[in-house]
Amino acid sequence: MAGLIDRVKSLIAGGGKLNNLVFIVFDSCRWDAYRAARTPNLDRIAAAEKRYSYASWTSPSHYTFLMGMVPHLSPKGVFASNVYREEFALWSRRLNMADVEFGKFVPQLSLPHFLKAAGYWNEGWVSLPVLNPMTSMSQHFDKYELAPSHNDLSLIFRQLQFRDDRPSFFFLNTGETHYPYLLPGEKPGDLPHISGVHGVFKHLDDFLKNPSEFMQDKKEDEFFTPAQFRAFYDKQVACVEHLDRVVGEFMERCPRNTYFMVMSDHGELFGEDGYFGHGPIFHEKVFEVFYLEGRLP
Repeated sequence: MAGLIDRVKSLIAGGGKLNNLVFIVFDSCRWDAYRAARTPNLDRIAAAEKRYSYASWTSPSHYTFLMGMVPHLSPKGVFASNVYREEFALWSRRLNMADVEFGKFVPQLSLPHFLKAAGYWNEGWVSLPVLNPMTSMSQHFDKYELAPSHNDLSLIFRQLQFRDDRPSFFFLNTGETHYPYLLPGEKPGDLPHISGVHGVFKHLDDFLKNPSEFMQDKKEDEFFTPAQFRAFYDKQVACVEHLDRVVGEFMERCPRNTYFMVMSDHGELFGEDGYFGHGPIFHEKVFEVFYLEGRLP
């Protein structure tokens, strides 16, 4: 334990100024799709590594993030308590704060609550409706909004203003890499369509009102072809490359004491073993995510 504490202390930069923290989630981005993309700007922060999500869909993954946890490495031969302890110890480096420990996160188990007590301005912008401000996700934030577009991180960045009087925590979720994998201004076009909010609530209300009539009158969406699945994958790669450019532009106006944490909340299935999407799926591709962190270069 003493060795861990010494290692963390050695990582803390000099001076007493707390870091601004920018936490960005590329929703539904697969590890291998991120790895296939060209990401010169994000590479300046750190090389991404393959990690594993604690959950297979958006809401529980983000609740975990707001507890102060990030995607894990699935280490063997260790106790889970040791993994959690080491993860919380790393917040000292991220925040440039010498006295971060798990005990200071309880009983709320809330990263924004902890940061607010430390003097941070907490601001959240989310693109997926399941994270909207009416949910408990918004607790302990000074400002928490549903983004003006579900697939335009640049619009979110335009809303962000760093403060001179205190450090900022920006918690951002963006949906370019979520189905239907659209760039700003694009229409679905030739990509297959799943009805409902981003394909999630597929005819749900109609089915619940009258299941038997719904099944008689409604033809279910046909499953996708291998070529269509490949189109989804390729488009997600293109969306990652777009987001890299957007993050790069934002980095140009960040204060030097800004620390980035960038990741996906879960993966996506593109036909592997008969699966599409994420959520009620137990498959390695839906748990494989990318993760990177580092101070502004």
